[in-house]
Amino acid sequence: MRIVIAGAHGQIGLRLVRLLAARGDEVIGLIRNPGHAADIEAAGGTPAECDLEHASTAQVAEAAGSADVVVFAAGAGPGSGAERKLTMDRDGAIKLLEATEASRARYLMVSSVGAESPPSGDDVFEVYLRAKAEADAAVMASDRAWVIVRPGPLTDDPGTGRVRIGTDPFRGAVTRDDVAAVLAAIISDPAVDRTILYLANGDVGIDQALSAVRA
Repeated sequence: MRIVIAGAHGQIGLRLVRLLAARGDEVIGLIRNPGHAADIEAAGGTPAECDLEHASTAQVAEAAGSADVVVFAAGAGPGSGAERKLTMDRDGAIKLLEATEASRARYLMVSSVGAESPPSGDDVFEVYLRAKAEADAAVMASDRAWVIVRPGPLTDDPGTGRVRIGTDPFRGAVTRDDVAAVLAAIISDPAVDRTILYLANGDVGIDQALSAVRA
């Protein structure tokens, strides 16, 4: 399977590169900084330099090439202002959706809990949630196969492999390791389709949690 990850050098993206490459998938990691290429290669992926925020749709399409699955795990980052939440977290996600239309790749979005009912204020985090909500809406309006994952607050604790996954909103902390593991499981399971999944650490294994969602 050929998988393209936007934000491949991010804290979730790089974990996902390692997981997918280890099981034999071909992983293309879109990176803005050419200095990150060696890390993508060390994780088992192939780096493709592409500034998603500023590149044209055609340039993103060229960098991504053909794909079975694309994952939007990019973001403006916690130190960025409100404007970049819109140009990266919203517009970058939509640009990737448009750029991969020709390949009809399944689209996985890493979103956030709170995007289901974003606030209307001008605080940076409020703008971030609106940006995520608008990007999610564009994905849902498409005729592509898609899954939107809305994790709770992220932690750097070691992954547990035990999660709570549901289609109704809830909020709970989750490790970045476990977010990456859930994304990898979704990628290998096309039966999970056109749904929004809320994610936190919990009491059951990932496969069991996804089975319950399919049921």
